Amino acid sequence: MLFENLNIIEPIKRALKTEGYTKATPIQEKAIPELLKGIDLLGCAQTGTGKTAAFAIPILQGLSSESKNSEGKKRQIKALIVAPTRELAIQIGDSFKTYGRHLGLKTLVIYGGVSQNPQTKILGSGVDILVATPGRLLDLVNQRFVSLKNIKYFVLDEADQMLDMGMIEDVKKIIKYIPASRQTMFFSATMPKEIAKLADSILKDPMKVEITPVSSTVDIIDQSVYYVNQSNKINLLLHLLKNKSIVSALVFSRTKHGANKIVRSLEMAGLNAQAIHGNKSQNARQLALNNFKEGKIRILVATDIAARGIDIDELSHVVNYDLPEVPETYVHRIGRTGRAGLGGTAISFCSEEEKPLLMAIQKLISKSVPVVEHSFPLVKMPSELKAIVTRKSPGSTASPKNRRGTGTSSAAKKDRGKNIKSRDHAKDNRKDKWK
Repeated sequence: MLFENLNIIEPIKRALKTEGYTKATPIQEKAIPELLKGIDLLGCAQTGTGKTAAFAIPILQGLSSESKNSEGKKRQIKALIVAPTRELAIQIGDSFKTYGRHLGLKTLVIYGGVSQNPQTKILGSGVDILVATPGRLLDLVNQRFVSLKNIKYFVLDEADQMLDMGMIEDVKKIIKYIPASRQTMFFSATMPKEIAKLADSILKDPMKVEITPVSSTVDIIDQSVYYVNQSNKINLLLHLLKNKSIVSALVFSRTKHGANKIVRSLEMAGLNAQAIHGNKSQNARQLALNNFKEGKIRILVATDIAARGIDIDELSHVVNYDLPEVPETYVHRIGRTGRAGLGGTAISFCSEEEKPLLMAIQKLISKSVPVVEHSFPLVKMPSELKAIVTRKSPGSTASPKNRRGTGTSSAAKKDRGKNIKSRDHAKDNRKDKWK
């Protein structure tokens, strides 16, 4: 359905047209008409489905009509959107500013990890829409820089991620500051029991919208998995990244330490890469993300929490360097390369220890992830800090996914494995000295 047919006011339509948005996504088509009526919404939707616009447009339209009756008065916070991460909060704030550019409304994003003074200064001058992470919001409420008594629109986004990050108690405290008479929009990619219970407690006769079930989210994405020893994963990653068809790669590590280690190895091989995770400062994370979006770096290595909410247009590849412990996380990860119906490629590495995780993922998505058989040729690790050298077998193709083994005898393969392992061990020892 076209936005033209969704009863949206002209200034918002104009903003959408400027951005090149003409056709609504399924969640926008279902949610916007009902939200314009003032109905509560329970949305179960993956990232990349357009859910931010689904709640932002109705809120902006509602506030636009109210602002005409409050001209000359100090702005009061009427809409509150709570998100789990700084990156997602910034993204949501940008969306409100984009869609509401012709409405004269004021949006502020607040989050921790930076000085609160610039945020409190803007709050003092008045704000219509506040996008916040739970911790910083509670801090400013307790310091009386923020009043939530006039909230008419409340959005809780990525609720399941807040549960994973231990934020639910903070969310419950925030809800106590908000008027009971309000319109509430609740979004979660998954619905564990505690999240379902929270949704039931704050929503009133909500409309339920479920978009793109988990099992079908991955259908448009080209998936593959490589069986590889944990110690040899970095060699495989370097080997794959030599393929220039990988225009941009978001590489997922299970841990912060692992993300840093991957970046160091990539840099040693002459590849530009940066990491984002919870131990990085907000400025460092934002700089890395901007560099990736602008094409200044080709590879971004991230942990799941840091990557939550990252919206990157036309991301060509996602690499699961470590398989996630929770199978739903796999869907969230690879969905970043299938935004708004676009295709993409997702490559996973699976060690012997991770095979149960792969089985759980395949059970969730109701399909087998194709295994790239005998696809990792000999990779020679240099003694000095040089780019990795890959020995191709005769007749091997350009695509890493189509390469096959060299026909080496089992004894030679065994010796090769020992040599690679010993070189990896020596390389790790060298890097340990630099830490």
